[in-house]
Amino acid sequence: MYKKSKWNDKDEWNLVIKPESSPWYLKLDELWHYRDLILLFVKRDFVALYKQTILGPLWFVIQPVLTTIMFIIVFHKVAGIPTGGVPSAVFYLSGLVVWNYFSSCLTASASSFSANTHLFGKVYFPRLIVPLSKVLSNLVSFGIQFSILLIIMLYYILFEKERFNFSGYLFFIPFILAIIAGLALGAGMIISALTVKYRDLVLLINFGVNLLMYATPVIYPLTFVNEKYKPFVLANPLSPLIECFRYALLGVGEFTITQLGYSILCAIGIMMTGIVVFNKVENNFMDVV
Repeated sequence: MYKKSKWNDKDEWNLVIKPESSPWYLKLDELWHYRDLILLFVKRDFVALYKQTILGPLWFVIQPVLTTIMFIIVFHKVAGIPTGGVPSAVFYLSGLVVWNYFSSCLTASASSFSANTHLFGKVYFPRLIVPLSKVLSNLVSFGIQFSILLIIMLYYILFEKERFNFSGYLFFIPFILAIIAGLALGAGMIISALTVKYRDLVLLINFGVNLLMYATPVIYPLTFVNEKYKPFVLANPLSPLIECFRYALLGVGEFTITQLGYSILCAIGIMMTGIVVFNKVENNFMDVV
Protein backbone atom coordinates (compact mmCIF):
# COMPACT_ATOMS: atom_id res chain seq x y z
CA MET A 1 0.00 0.00 0.00
CA TYR A 2 1.30 3.49 -0.69
CA LYS A 3 0.34 6.98 0.51
CA LYS A 4 1.56 10.47 -0.37
CA SER A 5 3.33 12.40 2.35
CA LYS A 6 1.87 15.67 3.59
CA TRP A 7 5.32 17.21 3.76
CA ASN A 8 6.62 19.36 0.92
CA ASP A 9 10.32 19.15 1.74
CA LYS A 10 12.37 17.54 -0.97
CA ASP A 11 14.14 15.37 1.59
CA GLU A 12 10.91 13.69 2.66
CA TRP A 13 9.60 10.52 1.12
CA ASN A 14 6.56 10.95 -1.11
CA LEU A 15 5.86 7.20 -1.21
CA VAL A 16 5.37 4.87 1.74
CA ILE A 17 5.03 1.12 1.18
CA LYS A 18 3.78 -1.01 4.04
CA PRO A 19 1.77 -4.21 4.58
CA GLU A 20 -1.98 -3.79 4.64
CA SER A 21 -3.38 -4.79 8.02
CA SER A 22 -6.78 -5.92 6.78
CA PRO A 23 -6.82 -9.33 5.01
CA TRP A 24 -10.01 -8.26 3.19
CA TYR A 25 -8.31 -5.39 1.40
CA LEU A 26 -8.55 -6.05 -2.35
CA LYS A 27 -6.26 -3.22 -3.47
CA LEU A 28 -8.63 -2.43 -6.34
CA ASP A 29 -7.27 1.09 -6.63
CA GLU A 30 -3.72 -0.27 -6.90
CA LEU A 31 -4.78 -2.91 -9.41
CA TRP A 32 -6.22 -0.16 -11.61
CA HIS A 33 -3.06 1.93 -11.13
CA TYR A 34 -0.96 -1.06 -12.28
CA ARG A 35 -3.27 -2.04 -15.15
CA ASP A 36 -0.43 -1.64 -17.66
CA LEU A 37 1.60 -4.18 -15.70
CA ILE A 38 -1.32 -6.62 -15.82
CA LEU A 39 -1.43 -6.34 -19.61
CA LEU A 40 2.35 -6.77 -19.75
CA PHE A 41 2.13 -9.97 -17.68
CA VAL A 42 -0.70 -11.27 -19.88
CA LYS A 43 1.39 -10.71 -22.99
CA ARG A 44 4.43 -12.29 -21.34
CA ASP A 45 2.52 -15.41 -20.28
CA PHE A 46 0.96 -15.88 -23.70
CA VAL A 47 4.21 -15.37 -25.65
CA ALA A 48 6.50 -17.28 -23.29
CA LEU A 49 4.31 -20.38 -23.02
CA TYR A 50 5.36 -21.89 -26.34
CA LYS A 51 8.47 -19.81 -27.01
CA GLN A 52 11.26 -21.71 -28.79
CA THR A 53 8.86 -24.48 -29.84
CA ILE A 54 8.51 -25.63 -33.43
CA LEU A 55 4.74 -25.28 -33.70
CA GLY A 56 4.34 -22.35 -31.29
CA PRO A 57 0.73 -21.17 -30.73
CA LEU A 58 -0.56 -24.10 -32.81
CA TRP A 59 -0.32 -26.14 -29.62
CA PHE A 60 -3.42 -24.27 -28.42
CA VAL A 61 -5.25 -26.08 -31.24
CA ILE A 62 -3.35 -29.38 -31.38
CA GLN A 63 -3.73 -30.25 -27.69
CA PRO A 64 -7.57 -30.12 -27.48
CA VAL A 65 -8.01 -31.68 -30.94
CA LEU A 66 -5.77 -34.68 -30.18
CA THR A 67 -7.35 -35.10 -26.74
CA THR A 68 -10.82 -35.04 -28.32
CA ILE A 69 -9.81 -37.71 -30.84
CA MET A 70 -8.50 -39.91 -28.01
CA PHE A 71 -11.72 -39.42 -26.04
CA ILE A 72 -13.78 -40.41 -29.09
CA ILE A 73 -11.80 -43.63 -29.54
CA VAL A 74 -11.56 -44.65 -25.88
CA PHE A 75 -14.76 -43.44 -24.27
CA HIS A 76 -17.21 -43.34 -27.19
CA LYS A 77 -16.10 -46.15 -29.49
CA VAL A 78 -14.62 -48.59 -26.96
CA ALA A 79 -16.46 -47.81 -23.71
CA GLY A 80 -19.70 -46.84 -25.45
CA ILE A 81 -20.42 -43.84 -23.23
CA PRO A 82 -23.27 -41.80 -24.77
CA THR A 83 -22.80 -38.16 -25.73
CA GLY A 84 -26.28 -36.83 -25.13
CA GLY A 85 -27.45 -37.01 -28.73
CA VAL A 86 -24.84 -34.65 -30.16
CA PRO A 87 -21.77 -35.57 -32.29
CA SER A 88 -19.05 -36.99 -30.08
CA ALA A 89 -16.42 -34.51 -31.34
CA VAL A 90 -18.61 -31.55 -30.36
CA PHE A 91 -19.58 -33.09 -27.02
CA TYR A 92 -16.03 -33.83 -25.86
CA LEU A 93 -14.54 -30.59 -27.17
CA SER A 94 -17.27 -28.53 -25.50
CA GLY A 95 -16.31 -30.04 -22.16
CA LEU A 96 -12.58 -29.81 -22.81
CA VAL A 97 -12.47 -26.09 -23.63
CA VAL A 98 -14.14 -25.27 -20.32
CA TRP A 99 -12.08 -27.78 -18.35
CA ASN A 100 -8.80 -26.63 -19.93
CA TYR A 101 -9.57 -23.05 -18.95
CA PHE A 102 -10.22 -24.02 -15.33
CA SER A 103 -7.24 -26.36 -14.98
CA SER A 104 -4.85 -23.88 -16.65
CA CYS A 105 -6.00 -21.02 -14.40
CA LEU A 106 -5.79 -23.19 -11.28
CA THR A 107 -2.32 -24.62 -11.89
CA ALA A 108 -0.92 -21.24 -12.98
CA SER A 109 -2.43 -19.37 -10.02
CA ALA A 110 -1.26 -22.08 -7.60
CA SER A 111 2.38 -21.28 -8.39
CA SER A 112 2.06 -17.50 -8.03
CA PHE A 113 4.35 -17.21 -5.01
CA SER A 114 6.82 -20.02 -5.67
CA ALA A 115 7.37 -19.14 -9.34
CA ASN A 116 7.82 -15.39 -8.79
CA THR A 117 9.94 -15.22 -5.66
CA HIS A 118 12.80 -13.58 -7.56
CA LEU A 119 10.44 -10.86 -8.81
CA PHE A 120 8.64 -10.22 -5.52
CA GLY A 121 11.94 -9.71 -3.71
CA LYS A 122 13.11 -6.91 -6.01
CA VAL A 123 10.19 -4.61 -6.73
CA TYR A 124 6.82 -3.73 -5.23
CA PHE A 125 3.52 -4.17 -7.01
CA PRO A 126 0.19 -5.66 -5.86
CA ARG A 127 0.87 -9.40 -5.66
CA LEU A 128 -2.67 -10.16 -6.73
CA ILE A 129 -1.65 -9.01 -10.21
CA VAL A 130 0.22 -12.29 -10.82
CA PRO A 131 -2.66 -14.79 -10.40
CA LEU A 132 -5.07 -12.31 -12.01
CA SER A 133 -2.86 -12.05 -15.09
CA LYS A 134 -2.83 -15.87 -15.35
CA VAL A 135 -6.63 -15.92 -15.48
CA LEU A 136 -6.69 -13.27 -18.21
CA SER A 137 -3.91 -14.83 -20.32
CA ASN A 138 -5.65 -18.22 -20.23
CA LEU A 139 -8.77 -16.46 -21.48
CA VAL A 140 -6.92 -15.92 -24.76
CA SER A 141 -6.25 -19.65 -25.16
CA PHE A 142 -9.89 -20.34 -24.28
CA GLY A 143 -10.96 -18.00 -27.08
CA ILE A 144 -8.78 -19.90 -29.57
CA GLN A 145 -10.11 -23.30 -28.51
CA PHE A 146 -13.69 -22.04 -28.40
CA SER A 147 -13.27 -20.83 -31.99
CA ILE A 148 -12.18 -24.35 -33.00
CA LEU A 149 -15.33 -25.71 -31.34
CA LEU A 150 -17.50 -23.27 -33.32
CA ILE A 151 -15.76 -24.25 -36.57
CA ILE A 152 -16.42 -27.94 -35.92
CA MET A 153 -20.05 -27.18 -35.10
CA LEU A 154 -20.34 -25.21 -38.35
CA TYR A 155 -18.93 -28.20 -40.24
CA TYR A 156 -21.61 -30.49 -38.81
CA ILE A 157 -24.33 -27.96 -39.61
CA LEU A 158 -23.23 -27.44 -43.23
CA PHE A 159 -22.03 -30.90 -44.25
CA GLU A 160 -23.63 -33.37 -41.82
CA LYS A 161 -26.98 -31.53 -41.62
CA GLU A 162 -26.75 -31.65 -37.83
CA ARG A 163 -29.05 -29.41 -35.85
CA PHE A 164 -27.99 -27.94 -32.53
CA ASN A 165 -30.70 -26.70 -30.19
CA PHE A 166 -29.27 -23.32 -29.22
CA SER A 167 -31.03 -22.13 -26.10
CA GLY A 168 -31.78 -18.70 -24.76
CA TYR A 169 -29.01 -19.22 -22.22
CA LEU A 170 -26.25 -18.37 -24.71
CA PHE A 171 -25.75 -15.05 -22.92
CA PHE A 172 -24.86 -17.12 -19.82
CA ILE A 173 -21.54 -18.21 -21.35
CA PRO A 174 -19.51 -15.12 -20.28
CA PHE A 175 -21.14 -15.38 -16.86
CA ILE A 176 -20.16 -19.08 -16.62
CA LEU A 177 -16.57 -18.21 -17.53
CA ALA A 178 -16.51 -15.56 -14.79
CA ILE A 179 -17.65 -18.12 -12.21
CA ILE A 180 -15.06 -20.65 -13.39
CA ALA A 181 -12.36 -17.97 -13.25
CA GLY A 182 -13.44 -17.13 -9.70
CA LEU A 183 -13.26 -20.77 -8.63
CA ALA A 184 -9.84 -21.27 -10.20
CA LEU A 185 -8.44 -17.95 -8.92
CA GLY A 186 -9.69 -18.50 -5.37
CA ALA A 187 -8.49 -22.10 -5.16
CA GLY A 188 -5.20 -21.14 -6.81
CA MET A 189 -4.55 -18.36 -4.29
CA ILE A 190 -5.21 -20.75 -1.39
CA ILE A 191 -2.85 -23.37 -2.79
CA SER A 192 -0.23 -20.75 -3.65
CA ALA A 193 -0.27 -19.46 -0.09
CA LEU A 194 0.03 -22.98 1.33
CA THR A 195 2.92 -23.93 -0.96
CA VAL A 196 5.05 -21.23 0.67
CA LYS A 197 5.46 -23.60 3.64
CA TYR A 198 4.38 -26.93 2.17
CA ARG A 199 6.14 -27.45 -1.16
CA ASP A 200 4.62 -30.94 -1.49
CA LEU A 201 1.41 -29.34 -2.72
CA VAL A 202 3.19 -28.32 -5.92
CA LEU A 203 3.71 -31.99 -6.72
CA LEU A 204 0.13 -32.90 -5.86
CA ILE A 205 -1.69 -30.16 -7.76
CA ASN A 206 -1.32 -31.59 -11.29
CA PHE A 207 -2.21 -35.08 -10.06
CA GLY A 208 -5.25 -33.75 -8.21
CA VAL A 209 -6.48 -31.73 -11.20
CA ASN A 210 -6.31 -34.81 -13.44
CA LEU A 211 -8.35 -36.82 -10.95
CA LEU A 212 -10.90 -34.03 -10.57
CA MET A 213 -11.66 -34.17 -14.30
CA TYR A 214 -13.15 -37.65 -13.88
CA ALA A 215 -15.42 -36.33 -11.13
CA THR A 216 -16.68 -33.67 -13.57
CA PRO A 217 -18.97 -34.40 -16.56
CA VAL A 218 -16.34 -33.68 -19.18
CA ILE A 219 -16.24 -37.12 -20.83
CA TYR A 220 -19.79 -38.16 -19.93
CA PRO A 221 -23.16 -36.41 -19.65
CA LEU A 222 -24.67 -35.95 -16.21
CA THR A 223 -27.64 -38.07 -17.30
CA PHE A 224 -25.25 -41.02 -17.67
CA VAL A 225 -24.38 -40.95 -13.96
CA ASN A 226 -26.21 -43.41 -11.72
CA GLU A 227 -28.71 -41.65 -9.44
CA LYS A 228 -26.89 -43.15 -6.47
CA TYR A 229 -23.68 -41.29 -7.31
CA LYS A 230 -25.11 -38.16 -8.93
CA PRO A 231 -25.14 -36.13 -5.65
CA PHE A 232 -21.38 -36.69 -5.35
CA VAL A 233 -20.78 -35.46 -8.90
CA LEU A 234 -23.02 -32.44 -8.34
CA ALA A 235 -21.12 -31.64 -5.14
CA ASN A 236 -18.33 -30.60 -7.47
CA PRO A 237 -19.17 -26.93 -8.28
CA LEU A 238 -17.68 -27.35 -11.77
CA SER A 239 -20.27 -29.98 -12.77
CA PRO A 240 -23.25 -27.59 -13.01
CA LEU A 241 -21.10 -25.06 -14.86
CA ILE A 242 -20.06 -27.51 -17.59
CA GLU A 243 -23.63 -28.78 -17.89
CA CYS A 244 -24.89 -25.20 -18.13
CA PHE A 245 -22.27 -24.42 -20.80
CA ARG A 246 -23.39 -27.40 -22.90
CA TYR A 247 -27.03 -26.58 -22.34
CA ALA A 248 -26.51 -22.99 -23.50
CA LEU A 249 -24.44 -23.93 -26.54
CA LEU A 250 -25.87 -27.29 -27.61
CA GLY A 251 -29.26 -27.49 -25.93
CA VAL A 252 -28.36 -30.74 -24.13
CA GLY A 253 -27.54 -31.46 -20.53
CA GLU A 254 -29.11 -31.50 -17.11
CA PHE A 255 -29.21 -27.97 -15.81
CA THR A 256 -31.17 -26.12 -13.11
CA ILE A 257 -30.92 -22.63 -11.64
CA THR A 258 -30.49 -24.21 -8.20
CA GLN A 259 -27.37 -26.05 -9.31
CA LEU A 260 -25.98 -22.88 -10.89
CA GLY A 261 -26.69 -20.97 -7.68
CA TYR A 262 -24.73 -23.58 -5.74
CA SER A 263 -21.72 -23.06 -8.03
CA ILE A 264 -21.98 -19.28 -7.60
CA LEU A 265 -22.01 -19.57 -3.79
CA CYS A 266 -19.00 -21.92 -3.90
CA ALA A 267 -17.11 -19.50 -6.15
CA ILE A 268 -17.84 -16.57 -3.83
CA GLY A 269 -16.83 -18.56 -0.74
CA ILE A 270 -13.61 -19.86 -2.30
CA MET A 271 -12.71 -16.41 -3.64
CA MET A 272 -13.22 -14.77 -0.23
CA THR A 273 -11.16 -17.45 1.48
CA GLY A 274 -8.46 -17.16 -1.16
CA ILE A 275 -8.23 -13.38 -0.75
CA VAL A 276 -7.89 -13.64 3.04
CA VAL A 277 -5.25 -16.39 2.91
CA PHE A 278 -3.35 -14.73 0.05
CA ASN A 279 -3.23 -11.34 1.80
CA LYS A 280 -2.06 -12.86 5.09
CA VAL A 281 0.78 -14.78 3.47
CA GLU A 282 1.73 -11.87 1.21
CA ASN A 283 2.82 -9.74 4.16
CA ASN A 284 5.65 -12.04 5.27
CA PHE A 285 6.13 -14.78 2.70
CA MET A 286 9.57 -13.45 1.67
CA ASP A 287 10.77 -14.19 5.21
CA VAL A 288 9.52 -17.78 4.89
CA VAL A 289 10.93 -18.67 1.49
